[in-house]
Order: sequence, then C-alpha cells, then structure tokens
Amino acid sequence: MGTFIMLFYRNLLATGARWHHERFDGRGYPDGLSGMDIPEEARIIAVADDYDAMTSNRAYSNVRPQEEVRSEIERCRGSQFDPKIADLFIQMIDDDIEYQMHE
Repeated sequence: MGTFIMLFYRNLLATGARWHHERFDGRGYPDGLSGMDIPEEARIIAVADDYDAMTSNRAYSNVRPQEEVRSEIERCRGSQFDPKIADLFIQMIDDDIEYQMHE
C-alpha cells in the first residue's frame, strides 16, 4: 500500500512540475496548453508557486505585503491563473488575517 501511495504522489507531483509554467490563456510553456487542458495539479501549483515567490525572501526580492500579493493573484486571474483556483487562493489570503501563510 505504501508503494502505491508513493507512486501516486510521485506521478501527481511530476505532472504538476512539468506543466506549472503553463498559463490559463495559453501563453505559457513548455507546451502552450490553455484552460482545462492544463492538468489541475499544475494549475494549483502555478498559483501556489507564485504565492510562495511573492511571500518569501529571495535573492532577487523581499517578502511582499499580503495586500500586494492578493492584488497580483487577482490581476492574473483568467490570464495566468485558472480563475477558480485563483478565487480559492484569494479566499485563503482573505482568511489569513495575521499573514501566517508566508514563509
């Protein structure tokens, strides 16, 4: 059973990792997929990865304020991000009053 679970998650993560740079509007890479042709796990990882990039200290940027992060996800809703997943993430941000999700 443990092997089955590990293989399931490995495949899930591999799918997400391969296509998480696709954009909902089709202007992403590596394959130019759009909309629901992008695997759901990749559409989720796309928003989560951008959230992490904006809310973590990086060599190229500092942590951004929660309001700015929310605005960026909202701005990219429907172009870069799946609108439904972006809406769920925005709701999570709105629920995170004390900004506990960053780092």
